[in-house]
Amino acid sequence: MTTTSPTIFSGIEKIIKKLNPETIPDERKAVLQPLADFIQSKVKNNLDIRINFICTHNSRRSHLSQVWAQTMAYYFNVKQVFCYSGGTEATALFPMVAETLQHSGFDVKTISEGNNPIYSIKYANNEHSIIGFSKKLDDDFNPTSEFVAIMTCDSANEACPFVPGAEMRIPITFQDPKAFDNTPKQAEKYNERSLQIATELLYVFSQINS
Repeated sequence: MTTTSPTIFSGIEKIIKKLNPETIPDERKAVLQPLADFIQSKVKNNLDIRINFICTHNSRRSHLSQVWAQTMAYYFNVKQVFCYSGGTEATALFPMVAETLQHSGFDVKTISEGNNPIYSIKYANNEHSIIGFSKKLDDDFNPTSEFVAIMTCDSANEACPFVPGAEMRIPITFQDPKAFDNTPKQAEKYNERSLQIATELLYVFSQINS
């Protein structure tokens, strides 16, 4: 698929162009394929595509997935994609996630301070900001039906064998960069996980034929 993203921020575009989906092992591609198939079926039938990325605390992996999925949909000109995130409980978007995205070229602004800060995360000049904050998967901010639930961590996958309202539930789990919090490798490992998620979602959206 050709890309048409004239207003995507240049820093993000540079990163995307360096990503190599050929590095994804075949067994991992098999894990990602159901999401690509779901998106393609919606595109074929001219339906809205709602994707809710779910993790236990909605603080790290689910946010990175939400942001990169929305960005890749725009980059590959896949229309009517609406990405969300939620948790089995609400905590806070971990500050290192916002910092990692900012270093990747996203325009990240704090809208509200407090125990659960709210962030504006922008990837292109003419597109709506992604509103990032921690919330439960059934929060009013998220869809109640006609969405696919992507389980981004093992604990949420085990805790939520059934996601109310979801048309489909797909486990696509990632290792938690939280293991490196307060260590010298923290920034490196968060960036590593972010780039893995970006690469895999690039692979998914690159398969979609409009």
